[in-house]
Amino acid sequence: MAASIHPHPAHQNTIESETKMILQNKLEGHSDLVNHAILFDDEDGVLSISDDKTIRIWIKRDTGNYWPSVCQIIQAAATCLSFDQQTRKLFVGMENGQVTEFLIGDDYNKLNKEKNYPAHIGRVNDVYYSPQSNMILSVGKDKCLHRYCTETGRKLSTFIANSPCTCIQYDELSSLVFIGTALGEIILLRITQAGFSKTSILKVHSGMIRSLAWDIDRQMLYSASNDHVVICWKIGEKKGTAYELQGHNGRVSSVCLIQQQQILLSGGEDQMVIGWSMKASRLETPEWKESDVCERCQTPFFWNIRSMVDQKKIGLRQHHCRNCGRAMCNSCSTNRTALPRLGFEFKVRVCDECFSQISDQDQKSLARLYDSKHSIVSMSLNERKQMLVTCGTDRVIKLWSINSLIEYASKQQSSSN
Repeated sequence: MAASIHPHPAHQNTIESETKMILQNKLEGHSDLVNHAILFDDEDGVLSISDDKTIRIWIKRDTGNYWPSVCQIIQAAATCLSFDQQTRKLFVGMENGQVTEFLIGDDYNKLNKEKNYPAHIGRVNDVYYSPQSNMILSVGKDKCLHRYCTETGRKLSTFIANSPCTCIQYDELSSLVFIGTALGEIILLRITQAGFSKTSILKVHSGMIRSLAWDIDRQMLYSASNDHVVICWKIGEKKGTAYELQGHNGRVSSVCLIQQQQILLSGGEDQMVIGWSMKASRLETPEWKESDVCERCQTPFFWNIRSMVDQKKIGLRQHHCRNCGRAMCNSCSTNRTALPRLGFEFKVRVCDECFSQISDQDQKSLARLYDSKHSIVSMSLNERKQMLVTCGTDRVIKLWSINSLIEYASKQQSSSN
């Protein structure tokens, strides 16, 4: 079964069939929201956690269907997980603030509890396990980031933010920690011997950050937010460069990166999965300029009383051209067009001057849109198996083959070279 293609708001064109995600299987059985699920590397199996207080290991049977080999009930809703494929260590964050360490058996039929980390007061929103550093990082609704030693179970350090912490990423080489917050900020911390040292705060999002993805090779950070926007941060350049990706019509809940092909996948509550080409040349979204009059026709805006009296005109509402950022009245910015290089995959307002200079090539889409047919809570990628896992508000786990998407991207790269 192929994922149906959502008509692009700007380009209403049919996307090539070779770029489709293919739905391979659906896993049903949870009695409450499934918060996360991942694929195993060395087994045809899926690990899932849910608000129904269960951790489940699903194994593919000879019939082609997945059935639980483990269904372990825990003391609170399971909200997040971090799993290491080599050691088979599993860390599960819970609604009650606890992080519990488990060990999955060699035959995937056992789940042994190892130790508890009484980390937070309230819900654990994300957890990250670093086998190289023998530590876990966890963030929660209590505004705290905690670091624990996995060998001793001892708390090593704590950082307290100004708002609930929602998600986390970690760079092993630089010891940088990235924390998303409910206020839409990303806090950058460095792990030191004394604890955590704050390096900077990234502020662009206007809504809660739901997910972060880190590209260690290109030193790029990707953030997904309730403001419907995905932002790409060039951390390595240290220039504060940020690109916006706007293609979702709802809250964006998850991002993950296909490393080799440099395709960023984003999923949201609008039921869409979007594949963004990160090898494409992109431009920073211009800052919106402020003015008391239209920068094209000089008509005053409604708050400019003096100019309204002098010109004997009724003030108008201020708008902005998405291409140049200038302040415009409605009459001088009636045109709409897609601006993919600026991240706008749907039609947005542009001024008359900019519209006359925009070519068909400038409007060519740099993304692929797919209908997942469920509102996405979280996604996970298994690049080795070329599979994507989506969890929806319908309590269903969907397994997608992205093989054709990867092959198509590789062909495009070869032809361009």
